[in-house]
Amino acid sequence: MTLRIPGLTPVFHRIRARYRPSRVRMRLSLLYAGAFTGTGAVLLAILYLLVSHSPKTQFSRFQRSDGNRLIQGSLSGNPSPELSPLVTADMQAAAEHQHDLEMEHLLVQSAIALCIMVLISFVLGWLVANRILRPLRVMTSTIQRISARNLHERLAAPGPRDEMVDLSDTVDGLLERLETALATHKRFVANAAHELRTPLTLEHALIEETLIDRTADVASFRAASERVLEICRQQERLLESLLTLTTGERGLDRREPVDLAEIAEDALDIAESDFLRRDVRRESTILPAVTVGDRALVERLVTNLVENALTYNVPDGFVEVRTGTEDGRAVITVSNSGHQVPDDQVSQLFEPFHRLDRRAGRGWNHGLGLSIVRAIASAHGAALAAEARPGGGLAVRVAFPVPVELRGPRPPAVAGGARQRRPALARRG
Repeated sequence: MTLRIPGLTPVFHRIRARYRPSRVRMRLSLLYAGAFTGTGAVLLAILYLLVSHSPKTQFSRFQRSDGNRLIQGSLSGNPSPELSPLVTADMQAAAEHQHDLEMEHLLVQSAIALCIMVLISFVLGWLVANRILRPLRVMTSTIQRISARNLHERLAAPGPRDEMVDLSDTVDGLLERLETALATHKRFVANAAHELRTPLTLEHALIEETLIDRTADVASFRAASERVLEICRQQERLLESLLTLTTGERGLDRREPVDLAEIAEDALDIAESDFLRRDVRRESTILPAVTVGDRALVERLVTNLVENALTYNVPDGFVEVRTGTEDGRAVITVSNSGHQVPDDQVSQLFEPFHRLDRRAGRGWNHGLGLSIVRAIASAHGAALAAEARPGGGLAVRVAFPVPVELRGPRPPAVAGGARQRRPALARRG
């Protein structure tokens, strides 16, 4: 039966957690004591062997009765010629007996000394292990205290550069990346909620206005329904873009040879009507650029680059698309004219829901185009670079890795040959 005292149980658990024996500390102490025991035993064994093989005729003093005479003297090294063989034999036996007694005494005393030193070495190992593991315990307690609310805290272990400081810096780097990811996730959720709440509010207002209006006729209800239906289509495109963004960040499920030239031509052909409607020139330099990846995601990447270049353009502007192979990589570059883009704002354009011109985001564009491009490029291991053009607009370059087996020379395209057309890509928001 366990006795439970209200109020003292949490205190007991804290005390037990604080003063419970450390298994690592115990293992280190046993390791130190074991190492000392092994080396001490080897040292005593060597000493015992050296002493046991020493000369056994070292006998300091002796005396023997030989008839009526009492013979006294010393025996050192070889026996004296004055001594009879019987005396010499007795002295040799006495020397051997004394040597055996000394060896037995040495063995017992050495074993006692070794046991004492084993205990001392265990205590010293316990103290040294405690000293070594103290920074690790501090880091463990700090990490246990860190949560989503105080993710800004860092270990910042003091002292010279060693393994503990390296571990602390590694954990601090991980915490910094987690803090950045969490902040990005919170910002993404907030932006997504805002983008979804706005059309829902508009739908609610349209429906409520139509229901309150007592003079509304069939035409009014039809117009309101068409507007609500268009808003629903915008929400559908937004959710589809969010799904594509998540798929791109998750990674690739399949890989197949993909020609950027073919995909770029299809994207330009699909956007031909937009070029005419926006009065934007189409310029292209299409060369073979084969890589390996998910064709559907690569098509979305190229389509988003072309649509972004058209959306944020100016009348009588241009969109230039170039594909080719550079430094062993399949490269596609999309440049466009437009308003001046500040250099410090270029990297932020690839953040979800970020638009320099909010008015250009009305309709089907929700500011996810370039963020989807970045996610797809990252999933393919492609290098993404963007820079603001001096005259206005943006230039985006995506360089895909090319496997070794696809780096061989490709046959040139037949002049005037017609390429079989694939089904047109669906417009993606």
